[in-house]
Amino acid sequence: MNDDTPDIQTAELAGLASPTPDDPKVAPARKKRARSSPTSGSKVANKAANAAIEARIGHSFADFGLLATAFTHVSALKSARKRGDSYQRLEFLGDHVLGLIVSDMLYRAFPNADEGELSKRLADLVRKESCADVAKSLGLLDDIKLGAVGAGAGARLRKSVLGDVCEAVIGAIFLDGGYTAAAGFVERNWTERMHKPRRPLRDPKTVLQEWAQGKGLPTPVYREVERTGPHHDPQFRVAVDLPGLEPAEGVGGSKRAAEKFAASVMIAREGVSGGSNDG
Repeated sequence: MNDDTPDIQTAELAGLASPTPDDPKVAPARKKRARSSPTSGSKVANKAANAAIEARIGHSFADFGLLATAFTHVSALKSARKRGDSYQRLEFLGDHVLGLIVSDMLYRAFPNADEGELSKRLADLVRKESCADVAKSLGLLDDIKLGAVGAGAGARLRKSVLGDVCEAVIGAIFLDGGYTAAAGFVERNWTERMHKPRRPLRDPKTVLQEWAQGKGLPTPVYREVERTGPHHDPQFRVAVDLPGLEPAEGVGGSKRAAEKFAASVMIAREGVSGGSNDG
């Protein structure tokens, strides 16, 4: 027998024990491993998450990019120069689409209401607080993508952007499915609100001023006490002063909102009726 025979047999056995990458027996196993890779799993998870959001919103997106943008806060962007990748542009569009749809709903639902009445109802239904309530009812809070700045701001920032995200979602639906799809979303989420008894819509600043005049007092004076928070999401603390009364303070995302809240605080403290701190 040739002395090389055992070595050849050993080599052949080794080859059988360790198949080559091209061996058809190996290919299915490689494919199976590829299907269960972390990247593949992440895609499946993202698809499932998107499907869950779509189910709550009631619209299936052809362009998932619009859906992602609608939930992206500017603080989550890697570059401040790419603000267009946040929800801000969609929010702008959605705000006006919402106004048109609700105006149409009001026009048809209240045929005897005059322009002033319709305007008051419209202002109530499209205010940020109403949009935030809709977003909250749909469970959209945890879907918002926040960066380090946003996450650090905590619940206050999340609450302040809920209304913006709702408007951005409306804008995204409008771009993806047209007016009919956007109108369907708004009608599902605003019709019941539209028919609820209206809450007081008088501006608390107006109520406070009229009350002060009735008491022979001068016009209330508002002064900015403090401004905090990042540039893209400032918070204002404003005080309102009237002679003979303790100042009252309010906080808001704009000076106007803070002034209205301060007025409502003084109204409540002094027992004045007819004011609302919403809007």
